[in-house]
Amino acid sequence: MPARNPVACNASFSRRQLLRLAGSAAAVAGLTAAGGRQATAAGNRDPRWTDATNKGLNWLSKNQSSRGQWNTQVYPTAMAALAGTALIASGSTTTQGPYAREIGRAADYIISKSRQNGLIGDPQTDSRYTYGHGFSMLFLSQVLGEEGLIDRREELVEVLTKAVEFSGNAQTPAGGWGYVSAREGSNFDEGSTTITQVQGLRGCRNAGIPVPAEIIDRAKEYIYTCKNADGGISYSSRQTGSSRPAITAAALAALYNAGDYDSEHVPDMLKYAKDNLHNINDAARAFGHWHYTYLYYSQVVYRQGDDLWNDFRDKLYNRIVGEQKPDGYWEGQIHPVYVTACNLIMLQLDRGFLPIYQR
Repeated sequence: MPARNPVACNASFSRRQLLRLAGSAAAVAGLTAAGGRQATAAGNRDPRWTDATNKGLNWLSKNQSSRGQWNTQVYPTAMAALAGTALIASGSTTTQGPYAREIGRAADYIISKSRQNGLIGDPQTDSRYTYGHGFSMLFLSQVLGEEGLIDRREELVEVLTKAVEFSGNAQTPAGGWGYVSAREGSNFDEGSTTITQVQGLRGCRNAGIPVPAEIIDRAKEYIYTCKNADGGISYSSRQTGSSRPAITAAALAALYNAGDYDSEHVPDMLKYAKDNLHNINDAARAFGHWHYTYLYYSQVVYRQGDDLWNDFRDKLYNRIVGEQKPDGYWEGQIHPVYVTACNLIMLQLDRGFLPIYQR
């Protein structure tokens, strides 16, 4: 990889600082001695949260392979993208910060998984490759916004442009996505993969990659089609009638990313999510993964403002910190890399470094 241009690095920092200031008037961005950025979000932060975050980030750093991935047998592309996103959420980029090398390696690995048809992933080894594709679009779109090298930016733009095209072709007639493309999956679709695509596509659009409006519009209509009378969202357009708190929270986060705050459906969805998730208990486990659920529900609450966010954040972060292992990782469903990445993204949400999660 070519040497980094220090002038480009400084320009990158200025852009990130402006984004932070625009995202929160109370935020203060500055250079650390290590060359990274730090921010003070609105409200007081418990030092235990910072300690747990640093331990988790260091664990991810130590467990990354020299090729840029985390050696997981399940969902390798998705794991690398989520872990990379957690590292970017700390304020580091590919050009500066204590985790710049790790982010650069993760980007290299994910770029290497880009196929001629635009898919980021390996359909031969991953039976649910749309998760990795969506998370990879999200991660690389955040990398693109801070990349200073012209040739590297051009490479990222090419990969993401093809990835957006693949997502459009993989969308089902109903407007959703399944575990594989519509053609390979006989047009099956379901909520969690749909939300992953929508958030990834929105990240690309925010980074300047053309995303046809009709793809997002069809996805929003898909979500509304899956909405039940109680305000919850069903697992699939083919299996309506049973609301899922996890998918409802993820759908709300995706709608907010798409700028759809004022839809007539949003208030009912928000009420359903609050009624089922706001107390932070284990009830969501009966419907899906706890960490997946709160990865998205935390984004929803954060968008509501500090009056709702601060108390919720305290409960959420204290629970997460209390479950951390001494080495810095967390255990749970799927894989420790997955759980650790989800928890770190949540713990750093109100630092506001990632544009996709900003208010």
